[in-house]
Amino acid sequence: MNLDNLLKVFEGLPAFRLRQAKEAVFQHLIDDWDEASVLPQNLRQKLNDTCPLSIEGKFFVGRSSVKAALTFRDGAVIETVLLRHKSGRNTVCVSSQAGCAMGCAFCATGEEGLTRNLTAGEIVAQVLIMARWLKTNHQAKITNLVFMGMGEPLLNYRHVKEAINWLHDSEAFNLGWRHMSLSTCGIAPTLKNLAKDFPQINLAVSLHAPNDRLRSELMPINNTYNLPTLLKAVDEHIALAGREVMFEYTLIKGINDSEILATELAKLMKKKLYVVNLISYNPTGRFSKASEETLERFYDILKQARVKVTKRSSLGEDVLGACGQLAARPFA
Repeated sequence: MNLDNLLKVFEGLPAFRLRQAKEAVFQHLIDDWDEASVLPQNLRQKLNDTCPLSIEGKFFVGRSSVKAALTFRDGAVIETVLLRHKSGRNTVCVSSQAGCAMGCAFCATGEEGLTRNLTAGEIVAQVLIMARWLKTNHQAKITNLVFMGMGEPLLNYRHVKEAINWLHDSEAFNLGWRHMSLSTCGIAPTLKNLAKDFPQINLAVSLHAPNDRLRSELMPINNTYNLPTLLKAVDEHIALAGREVMFEYTLIKGINDSEILATELAKLMKKKLYVVNLISYNPTGRFSKASEETLERFYDILKQARVKVTKRSSLGEDVLGACGQLAARPFA
């Protein structure tokens, strides 16, 4: 979806026409401008020519999750996932890039490298296609959004920022700030911009190791922004936003799941607005998942050290759509 073309069509027209178009696309979820009967016929034709609403996607439906592979005009393919929670929440996990340049050892997306950044329209299209699927199949709506799909959102911040504004727009999707989360590998310089622009959006930082040696082995970005640099940037973000920051820690068998590392992590995570989120490793072929007993012991060590800690329930593995598994694979 080309959002720039959409806005250009309405230049010079009464403001209510753009409001009508937004309502038709983002609330009524039309997929053809001819369905927007409130708009004049000639305007609908122009919109169909310059800003078509069709989104090419192939779905794979699991027990509590849905994955869609979207193919864009240049052939770039990305994956997005809808997570349907027992609580009634419907969370769409969007990608910000086709592929990823971060090369994290435990993530399938990084294995394919970076193809390109996604435009704001391509990010919004992921939410649209899942919103349409939910309406058609369950008469339900998207309630939450996370930038935890393919790519590093802070390396495509201009387009991510534009997409967030569209998604929050009360005339468009109208998603509340606190219903959005952004996960980053730790692009330290951009964290301050995020806090200034969107102080209420939830921030999650991929940590996965409590020291520079191990984190650099797992996450090459640590060679550019090491832990002291990253944590300083996080503290500056907290000072501006005044909100908790989630540190994601994926437990990998024999790599980062020892009691010694749990104790080391506890010392690092003592600050008031730090929260550790323990995640079970989702298989991507190279490593193995830590046992439930190991996860519980790791959790207990952090709790005993009075660190705020949670355990994430895994969703999406049945469609290869859990954390770290997105790789734009062809569907069987």
